[in-house]
Amino acid sequence: MLIKHLPRDSALNRELHGEAAEWSVTDHLLAAVVDHLAAANWMFACVNTAEEGDLPDPPVPVPRPGDDAPTEGQESGAGREDSTAAAPSPAQLARFFG
Repeated sequence: MLIKHLPRDSALNRELHGEAAEWSVTDHLLAAVVDHLAAANWMFACVNTAEEGDLPDPPVPVPRPGDDAPTEGQESGAGREDSTAAAPSPAQLARFFG
């Protein structure tokens, strides 16, 4: 009964859940906002780049608790998006956004 009402950042919760115990709903929402803003800025840069060879690298998502640590050349957050998918071309982005 007492354990059920321990604070989220208690030593027991940190031991059981690791870093995830430290992340609140607000932290997860802020990470999602940062990821979406970075993706929007990246898409804008891709659409407004004159040459396809000068495309910026896609943004790397904010690491979240429970994500595996990224290896060299691999993005973190492998469960949210397919990291093997090719990035859209500027023409595809322009066609999508009209």
